[in-house]
Amino acid sequence: MAVSMNDELNLENKKRFERELFSVMQKVNPAVGELAFYEFVYGLNNLTPVDSWNSIVPESPGELEKKIRSLEFFRNVQSKPIENDKIVLDASVAHLTRMLFVGLVLGKYEPVWVQNLFTFDVRGFFFLVRTEYFPREVKDHFGSVPYKSFEKGQAALANKFEIGYRDYQLANREIDSAFMQFIHALIAEKGTPILLTVAGPTAAGKTEIVGRLSESLINVGLTVTSLEMDNFGKDREYRDTRPAGRETVHFDLFLQAIKSLLKKEKTEIPRYDFYTSISSHDQESNLRAGKSPIWVEPADIIFLEGNFPFHIADLAPYLGIKIVYLADDDVRLRRKWKRDIDYRKKYDPINLMNRFFKTQFIRSQEIYLPLMKVCDVVVDTSAANLWVVPELQVYFKVNS
Repeated sequence: MAVSMNDELNLENKKRFERELFSVMQKVNPAVGELAFYEFVYGLNNLTPVDSWNSIVPESPGELEKKIRSLEFFRNVQSKPIENDKIVLDASVAHLTRMLFVGLVLGKYEPVWVQNLFTFDVRGFFFLVRTEYFPREVKDHFGSVPYKSFEKGQAALANKFEIGYRDYQLANREIDSAFMQFIHALIAEKGTPILLTVAGPTAAGKTEIVGRLSESLINVGLTVTSLEMDNFGKDREYRDTRPAGRETVHFDLFLQAIKSLLKKEKTEIPRYDFYTSISSHDQESNLRAGKSPIWVEPADIIFLEGNFPFHIADLAPYLGIKIVYLADDDVRLRRKWKRDIDYRKKYDPINLMNRFFKTQFIRSQEIYLPLMKVCDVVVDTSAANLWVVPELQVYFKVNS
């Protein structure tokens, strides 16, 4: 039970504070209950203030809500702050987590309120801001409600600190199967060649679903190719100082590649070096000396993978089916723990935490929400909802 806000001695009493917090955090995220109390304390020790928990003054719920809806708050988060030659948790991220801990223990923040606005990552031991992917404008675009809903398979993943590929695929099996059947029906109606754009946040499962959908299309006699949007990116140093959009990619080359493939003509595209973060083409889209492009063969189905703003008017005549494949932020972070830290060893763990916290809200505002307001289909795997624009719902063949 939360203590009185005037019980300052409770915050001075470290052991009692830890016990109170352990109890209330299980209401916020039941996965905390999978920890032994001593394991919980190990995680908490990394965030314990030098001047005791009494030094943390929680902001009012209203102030905190205003802060976490500000792009500026997220833009100021540092991905790689250094202390004593080590990457550390960004100060504002650490302070937010500390405030939520203290506010929960003091009763200033109700667990339900915290759950509505934040998710707690048990492995990283920090709070993420919960991104709202379905504001009213998005729902209205799809006729206000999901067209089909399925059993929430990801509920079985709730207490997992990290999520592997097999578990994720099994959890999404029903909605993925329905989605793939729907795409087959749409392609049969629209004809080929056709461009399918598949966008969505990192670790949502875009690559996996495109791979399985491609295999199913090949099995019915269609040919398949893909354009990875990442290959059209300009040098990272150039992109990082500009909002994502046509200026940050080789847009003319991109448009020409789409036109050629839809005419069933072979085309060349830039080659992006993911190790050096440098494109084969300069900022004016000219091939650099000593670099070579990628050649792409034509096919019946052209997958465009990556997060590019397909609401741009120039692209509208060429986009056959526009898809956003989605999962909740906390699910995707737990996938990244397994994929990018345990297997790929791609990031320093603290760098991953800072970067993920920083980018999700920004990208939702600049990329995903604009796409969702104009796309044809959203596959929300976490809620197990399939959203389809009204004019395409007639092609959905799966029974409820």
